[in-house]
Amino acid sequence: MPSRQIEYVAQALRAATDGHSPLPLRGKVVEALGTLIRVVGVPLHIGELCRLFEAGSTGYRLGEVVGFSRDEALVMPLGPMSGLSTTTMVEGTGAGLLIAPAADLIGRVVDGLGMPIDGWPAPASTSLSVHRSAPDPLSRPVINRVFATGVRAIDGLLTCGVGQRLGVFAPAGAGKSTLLGMIARGAQADAVVIALIGERGREVAEFLEHNFSSAQRERIIVVAATSDRPAAERIKAAHVATRLAEDLRDAGRNVLLLFDSLTRFARALREVGLAAGEPPARRGFPPSVFSELPVLLERSGRNGHGAITAFYTILAEDDEGGDPICEEARSLLDGHIVLSSQLAGAGHFPAIDVLKSRSRVMGQITDRTHGEAANAVRAWMARYQELEMLIRIGEYQPGHDPESDLAVDMHTPTRRFLRQHHGEPQSFARTREALLHLGSGRTE
Repeated sequence: MPSRQIEYVAQALRAATDGHSPLPLRGKVVEALGTLIRVVGVPLHIGELCRLFEAGSTGYRLGEVVGFSRDEALVMPLGPMSGLSTTTMVEGTGAGLLIAPAADLIGRVVDGLGMPIDGWPAPASTSLSVHRSAPDPLSRPVINRVFATGVRAIDGLLTCGVGQRLGVFAPAGAGKSTLLGMIARGAQADAVVIALIGERGREVAEFLEHNFSSAQRERIIVVAATSDRPAAERIKAAHVATRLAEDLRDAGRNVLLLFDSLTRFARALREVGLAAGEPPARRGFPPSVFSELPVLLERSGRNGHGAITAFYTILAEDDEGGDPICEEARSLLDGHIVLSSQLAGAGHFPAIDVLKSRSRVMGQITDRTHGEAANAVRAWMARYQELEMLIRIGEYQPGHDPESDLAVDMHTPTRRFLRQHHGEPQSFARTREALLHLGSGRTE
């Protein structure tokens, strides 16, 4: 064909297609098993969102690419699997999940994908990418200020710092949700982000109703992915809550992040990992779970603008906390608060086992007088624990050891100090005053 004719045809094609976007590349579902589907025929990237839809339908659902197997992409639907078929088409979006800025969601309740579920209109902008790297280690300011929780047992004997990350380790029924509610009400924070992951559906409304007034809810964002939601949404909820807290921190705020629970987040990761073909390792958890936990946890803390002080609940199999998620979380976090089912059964709330709990930054944020009083109280508690069996069977004889006698005398005042009604937060100044009085050895 002469060059003049070729040029004429090219111009005609350009004119015909001018103003029209090319057809998007589409793949198809070839297998759906467990929590994953396998897709062929479309180029995708790990972390990319894709649309799943039926031919001729205007609606679609979302999925996220989590891996590859030969020439197939492994996609995790961000919703129920029901309705998918061999005719389902797949189209990449070229980006990951985007959510509304935290400032637009203050006072709102959103699902695991960041969409409001409180009946009010959704924000217009969704410009915030969910995934983000942790702050550089050398850019993190040192933790040097007390974070007051309003809980005497914590503020007095397990003092936390602004930007600290702590684990609340508790067997079922030990009162972890009640303790989180106490912290949320009494904490001195500019904003609160609450992640309820894998919880029972009724507990979301109950948590808000029982713990916050209408005025207090205006500084709270709740991210809820209940136990009936797909594993993909429960995983995303953890990242959405953390990203919202990061956005508030970058705006210079002192943020409290309450994360309930890290164990259910790990279980959702296990569902996806096993479905993708990963081998089970520690107690059935695949290796990816233990690489994902530090990625999430390291995002909290301080940076050059503000701080995220985070409390993560961990469901312990028993009071010893020997399961792999407990062990991993304890090694990654800056402190651990252990709740005792024995104390809870005896009506002692909050059921904090002080001797098994530790704040790793307490020594650098409290003064010497506070530290000495706390050490004295802990020493009395440890000594009484050694004597408790003798006391119960009537074999303990006072008068032989002054230190043991003092520990026995201080047992009741110490228990009185540690007990606290969930609706009565106490200021840090009053807690410190009460601790110094208790640490002086006076029983009145």
